Amino acid sequence: MTQDVQAALEQVPFQVTEPKLIPAQRYYDEAFFKLENEKLWPRVWQMACRLEEIPHIGDYTEYTILDRSVIVVRTKDGVKAFHNACRHRGVQLVEGPGNCGKTGFICPFHGWRWSAEGKNTFVFGKAIFDEALLDHAQIDLPQVRCEFWAGCAFINFDDDAPGLIESLGPVVDILDARHVDRLKMDWWYGTVLPTNWKLAMEAFMEGYHVMRTHPQLHDLMPMSSYGTDGGEAIPTRNMDSRMMVNNMIDFYARLSTGMAGMVHETEVAVLERLRDMEVPEDPMHALGAFFAKAQADITADGLARGAPMFDIPKVNQEKPFHDVEFMFPHFFLLPSFAAMSSYRIRPLTAETCLFEIWSLVLRPEDEEFDTPRAPTMLPYDSEAFPEIPMQDYSNLPRQQRGLHAGGFTHMRLSHEQEGMISNYQRLVDGYLAGLDDETLRKGQNAVNSGYNAPILDIGF
Repeated sequence: MTQDVQAALEQVPFQVTEPKLIPAQRYYDEAFFKLENEKLWPRVWQMACRLEEIPHIGDYTEYTILDRSVIVVRTKDGVKAFHNACRHRGVQLVEGPGNCGKTGFICPFHGWRWSAEGKNTFVFGKAIFDEALLDHAQIDLPQVRCEFWAGCAFINFDDDAPGLIESLGPVVDILDARHVDRLKMDWWYGTVLPTNWKLAMEAFMEGYHVMRTHPQLHDLMPMSSYGTDGGEAIPTRNMDSRMMVNNMIDFYARLSTGMAGMVHETEVAVLERLRDMEVPEDPMHALGAFFAKAQADITADGLARGAPMFDIPKVNQEKPFHDVEFMFPHFFLLPSFAAMSSYRIRPLTAETCLFEIWSLVLRPEDEEFDTPRAPTMLPYDSEAFPEIPMQDYSNLPRQQRGLHAGGFTHMRLSHEQEGMISNYQRLVDGYLAGLDDETLRKGQNAVNSGYNAPILDIGF
């Protein structure tokens, strides 16, 4: 690390100086939150919408991040993004999703209009303005940088930042092989959590919490890697080969009811047919035989239904994945077989955030489906949430309050299982320190390393 980089990092309040210790103030200090607003969010790629939210020309949605608002709209020339403010007096042009139709965007205050392409088409009482004030370069809607991946539109307020794919790094290749661009929404939930946005993300960066937070899953896990000196997976209890397979099917069925996209109901239906499959006598060999047949049969079932499937066994062998894949700064995809869950977390205040969850599936292109245009918003303690997020949400507000307890100064991280938390927190410091784009790009490529990652060298 150069002296200049070190000096810049030392100016960051509550800097992570020991990778295994994260200062508690980073999760509630107002000045730190303000610095994130000024230094982080204006420079990073943010998942603004799923493209299926805006399937038709004129369809738009609003993406908000703190005090900024962006219109993402499908035009005849493709999807574009614009700053959401009238060029006359600054009134927001849209609130939420809609379709601007032939009239385009109309300011509700004085009636100025813009086409879906952002061109000003009407100024009421044009003659009362100085001509210089109405130059199109000044009154057309300013574009926001917009690029695409995984069936989503991403925006970046920094025109000079490295490109989206370049910034994401190797995780793109891993997920592209799983046809991530063809996933479709089954459902979409949202909630406001009384929790800092980083704290909300960290609940999904390690599996160490499963034993206590999700006992219904832990009790069905045939293998565990916790509590062993060498970190090797060991059976949680003695099972013969038939019990091993049926227990695994029970686990995936419970995972499906708990989170849907992690294992879709169509995949569970295939797995249920494997309860009577022939298996070797050795339980570990039986488990391997089960996974091989499960992956092959789910692939065949999807193809038979007309879904845009990939070859699950082949892709899993050639491009191994993590159960949770993180895309800095706020987007997650959770693959298992072919379906996925997805999370997006956005800060609202220093101690509140907007948390959204999607269940995603590879659905036949011609299958009719009522695709949601907005999330179903629920209270964070609603029992209408699936089981797994409901359990996670029960912890997070208590954790936020606990950070204010006297004597608590730092998170204490496992260097093996909770490293993703340290990795991305140190990358946040890089943005707050104003490090150069190339250094941050390399750091992001390392940080997007998946669930249960160890503490890594991110380059600074």
